[in-house]
Amino acid sequence: MITDFIKNYAKLIVNYPEDVSVSIDYIEDTFAEITVIAHGDDIGKLIGKNGNMINALKTIANGCKAKDGVSYKIQVIAK
Repeated sequence: MITDFIKNYAKLIVNYPEDVSVSIDYIEDTFAEITVIAHGDDIGKLIGKNGNMINALKTIANGCKAKDGVSYKIQVIAK
């Protein structure tokens, strides 16, 4: 659910949407790491000025925590 949203959201704001992929690794029952892989030129857009864009994604992920009880960490990596 959250990975589909982040993938679709990321594809809307980058220049190379075909290079965006999102994966999730459950480390524990209550903790998961979401990895967003994008083109190197798009990393700045995904992070945003002063980290505003990535913080917005983290806020949405924290909202999902209230529903499913899983804490999420979001990591952005260049392809």
